[in-house]
Parts: sequence; structure tokens; C-alpha cells
Amino acid sequence: MKTPPIVSPQDWEAARQELLVEEKQLTRARDALAAKRRRMPWVAVEKTYEFEGPGGRVSLLDLFEGRRQLIVYRAFFEPGVFGWPEHACRGCSMLADQVGHIAHLNARDTTLVFASRAPQPEIERVKERMGWTYIPWYTITDDFDTDFGVDEWHGTNAFIRDGDRVFRTYFINARGDEAMGSLWSYLDMTALGRQEAWEDSPEGYPQTPPYEWWNWHDAYGEEAEPAQGWVDQTRRGS
Repeated sequence: MKTPPIVSPQDWEAARQELLVEEKQLTRARDALAAKRRRMPWVAVEKTYEFEGPGGRVSLLDLFEGRRQLIVYRAFFEPGVFGWPEHACRGCSMLADQVGHIAHLNARDTTLVFASRAPQPEIERVKERMGWTYIPWYTITDDFDTDFGVDEWHGTNAFIRDGDRVFRTYFINARGDEAMGSLWSYLDMTALGRQEAWEDSPEGYPQTPPYEWWNWHDAYGEEAEPAQGWVDQTRRGS
């Protein structure tokens, strides 16, 4: 293995600062792409879809759990998939391992669920084995996977609702799924984005000051208010 040059700390920092310029450009480009996603047209979901959950049959609308946005990852765990019945697909399992605590998504009025064709007892068993108990995981019972481009390959679909009307807003698959799992990657693919005041969003979109809505994952709730000490700290930039 041919290594890069070994340099002084000063030269290393100079090289890092040079590369940081490109990293900042990438960050701004990613923000601009997310802004374009927020301006994507929506398509109405006219068909009725049903899933099997831990509590029985539920609709696509039910998956929102009362929130405004829904993200559905199609995970391959079913007969015919490598690993069955002990494991889900290796790639889908790696993505599940990356998923952060969903309470932060929920705090942005967004629900994340996984969906597979495996029966619920098998899903619950593999969730327990792999430590994925925090991920809501449903069984596909109809043409949902075919209709939304995930019948033969994994993918992440984003939806939004207006009352009882559901709309598809975006779709990411293939290598795009590599980045999924963090709070920010999920919010950046949604129609409403991170919902922070610095974002370039259409007029009237919900937005709050950055940082101030952040909380410990066990401290969110309808009555939760930003702690003044935390607000003061974030406004100082420390």
C-alpha cells in the first residue's frame, strides 16, 4: 500500500483547509438539492393499500400515526430472499442498523416505517434478534411494492397527507439508500424538509429556529418546550 505523504501538523491543517472548501461546496449543493425536492410536484395516492401490523390490518393512512409525513422503506425479508428465515437481506439489515432514534423524526411530524412481505411473527422475531425493536415494521399484503417501485429492489418512499388524502412526494433507491438512516437524510428527502428557518422552502412551509427544537429522545412530547438554557447556548453558538 502506497501511503500519502507524511507532513507536519501545519501542512496537514493547510491541506485540510483546502479540502474543506470543497466539502462546504458539497454541503451547499446538498442543501440546494433538498430545496428542489421541497418543490417537487406531488402525486395523489388513489388506491387503497393495506398492511398487517402488530395490532392487525391497517391502511397506508394509518401508517402516518397521525403525523403529517410518512417515510416507508421497503426491506426484503421474505421467502426467497438470501438469509430467510433467520435474517433479512444483508443490505436491508445494514440499513436497519443505521437507523437513528425515530423520536427525533416524530418531533418533526414525520413517521418512519419499514415494510416487507414476511408475516408479522417472523418480523417480530428478527426485530428482537437484531435489536430493531424501535422500528415500526409492517407486512405488505397487496400491490404496494409493485406500485411504488420496490417489488424487485429496496427503496425509500416519502408521503405527505392533507387530512385523509395521501400524496407521494419523493423516492430514493439503489445507492441513494446508502445515505439513509440518519435524521437529516430522512428529513431532507421529505416535502417539508428539516422545517428549520434557514432552509430555502416555499412560502408558508412550517419552520422553527434551528437547534431549539432538539431534545433528548425521551423528552419529546406535546407539552415539551425548548429549555431556556439550551436556547441561550445555541444562540451563543457554543
